[in-house]
This record gives sequence, structure tokens and C-alpha cells, in this order.
Amino acid sequence: MITLEINGSKHDVDLPQDTPILWALRDHLGFTGTKFGCGMSLCGACTVHLDGEPIRSCVTPITAAVGKKIVTIEAMENDATGKAVQQAWVEMGVPQCGFCQTGQIMSATALLKKTPAPTDADIDAAMSGNLCRCGTYTRIRSAIKNVAQTGGAK
Repeated sequence: MITLEINGSKHDVDLPQDTPILWALRDHLGFTGTKFGCGMSLCGACTVHLDGEPIRSCVTPITAAVGKKIVTIEAMENDATGKAVQQAWVEMGVPQCGFCQTGQIMSATALLKKTPAPTDADIDAAMSGNLCRCGTYTRIRSAIKNVAQTGGAK
């Protein structure tokens, strides 16, 4: 039995140690906001925070999260920066199909928490590896800058 702390609550999972965090979240604990995209850490759809750092949950085993805090998209509405990012996403009309957006929001939130006034280079580095099939990259950048300029990043 492995205990995971997710969004501030403890959850016991009886899974093989090499089970990716993504599958523990989605299939066993019902946190379906985190998406499966490629399964190879290439697209960013599965991004969650592990002790505040964005990670690809599709390739990170649950044992890597023991004693650490996992935060998923479901908790962003209770996080000042996460909420500001979500609001900017809506105001700027970022999502089209929306599939990649949970990973995009998780990466953007981690960036703004670490760097409240990011440069274009900071944004490029933090968002690298988050793919959007609809090509909303310009709106994503605008939304991140909007949060930084309005002081929503904390």
C-alpha cells in the first residue's frame, strides 16, 4: 500500500510501485482532470505539480511521490495563482478543443509562482513541451502575461 498526498488529502493506493502517477490519479482515485496524451512525456497534457514543480505524470512512478505533495488541476480554483490563470484563460479565449489545457494551466501556474513577471524567454522555457494541436500558443502567452501584469501571480 502506498500513500499519496493529493490536493491536501491522503489517499492509499494498492498498485505496483512502477504505476505512473497519471493512472493512479485517473483510474484509481477519480482525478480525471489530468489528461493522457502521449504516454511518453512529450505533450504535457498530464502535467501535475509535485512539491510545486511541474512534472509529467504519465512517466513518473507513484513511488516518486511518496512523502511529497501532488497538486492537480482540480485544486487550481483554490490556489490564488491557479485561479488567476484559469480566469485569464477564459478572458483571453485560450482553449479551443481544450484537451491540452489542463497541462498548459498547470505549467503556467508553476511558472508564475516561481517567476511572477516572466520574460518571453521564461514563458518559452516553462511552456516548452506543452503541445497544443489547436495552436493557441499566442493566446497562452497573452494569458500568462495578463496574469503577470495584473498581479494575479503570487
